[in-house]
Amino acid sequence: MSIYIVAEAGVNHNGSLDMALELVDCASDAGADAVKFQTFHAEKVISENAPKAEYQTHTTGDGQSQLDMVRPLELGAEAHYSLKKRCNERKINFLSTPFDEDSLDFLVHNLGLRRLKIPSGEITNAPLLLRAARTGSSIIMSTGMSTLGEIEEALGVLAFGFLNNETPPSREAFRKSFFSNEGQNLLKQRVSLLHCTTEYPAPFSEVNLRVLETLKQAFGLPVGYSDHTEGIAVPIAAAALGAVIIEKHFTLNKGLPGPDHKASLEPDELFAMIQGIRKVEMALGNSRKIPTPSEQKNKVIARKSLVANKEIKKGEAFSCDNITMKRPGDGVSPFFFWDCLETCAGKDFKKDEEIIY
Repeated sequence: MSIYIVAEAGVNHNGSLDMALELVDCASDAGADAVKFQTFHAEKVISENAPKAEYQTHTTGDGQSQLDMVRPLELGAEAHYSLKKRCNERKINFLSTPFDEDSLDFLVHNLGLRRLKIPSGEITNAPLLLRAARTGSSIIMSTGMSTLGEIEEALGVLAFGFLNNETPPSREAFRKSFFSNEGQNLLKQRVSLLHCTTEYPAPFSEVNLRVLETLKQAFGLPVGYSDHTEGIAVPIAAAALGAVIIEKHFTLNKGLPGPDHKASLEPDELFAMIQGIRKVEMALGNSRKIPTPSEQKNKVIARKSLVANKEIKKGEAFSCDNITMKRPGDGVSPFFFWDCLETCAGKDFKKDEEIIY
């Protein structure tokens, strides 16, 4: 199965539909499978006294609240319809992350999305997780800032929702749903996990790509990677380690004002990342260790045969002194060297002539 590459536009449209449409075109041109935005009502997501993250203060200054920073980045309903239409035209999947229940309902019931992305910050938002699961949608869930225990709890909520359990929601009901056979089967059918380091940009020393294998072993679900590092090396490495989904922020220009532009890829970098991932994907192969078609033609050239190290007369015993191993490898394999030592020449051999015994 091909690695699913999500070009994360996020809020890098700066509230402009024209810029958002251009981001769709950019993601399509780069070869991404999906372009993802964020759907929210700022007042329903952020309180008036919520502080900015450190990276947000660094990129946008400290003269406004987080709410004031985010409010202009909302995209209205009509903008969403326009973006989905453009995605259809450009043959790229439209995705969005809902940050509140009304936005989730809009994406599923109005836009008809059957796949939702749950961001790392919502992994403890059990009511939102439950509402997402009850839509029957498939879920991509980022796991930044979380422990294995928190991920398990979130998966329990999703399993409970998928089961359409009539039991009142509770942590115990979620736990039972997670450990039930039917709940596990539904999780495997509908949920993918993304490893993530929630910092912008994320320090390379804190990426810990080995967690990809930890998540696979712990939950038995498809595992991918949401990248916040600078450059393209880490997402390509994640592909090599078996990530089935790669998500990466991109922008039209890193110099644009806004919280996420500086930690995003520009269009040429996005293209280079996707090309790199596709090359790694081809290089991963099928795990069978056999000579490849291109290797077959080189076997004779690169391997060696038993040859005469000097002139050998008929009847002379083969020895370590008069036979050796040289290219090409179209004669007797050096594996028969010791068998050859137990025989005598059946004919005269010139130097470098292939041994027949």
